[in-house]
Amino acid sequence: MNLFQLLMKKKELIPLVLIMTTAAGGASSFAVYSLSKSDVIIDRKNNPEPWENVDLNVPQKLITINQQWKPIEELQKVRRATK
Repeated sequence: MNLFQLLMKKKELIPLVLIMTTAAGGASSFAVYSLSKSDVIIDRKNNPEPWENVDLNVPQKLITINQQWKPIEELQKVRRATK
């Protein structure tokens, strides 16, 4: 049975098929977008140490709330206590 014949016979499947098609399209487009970004490295032969080329002034996250790094006092106390 053809997919379109099945959808015409059972019309309640149409929203499910549309949602699944949209989700699959979004997932595949995000995968292609992630591979095209400069943070993702596919070629291991020409760039074996990619961490040496990271620019510290460019945020590496999708959202950067606090760009400046400040030590957290509570964590510093824990580190001092565990040493």
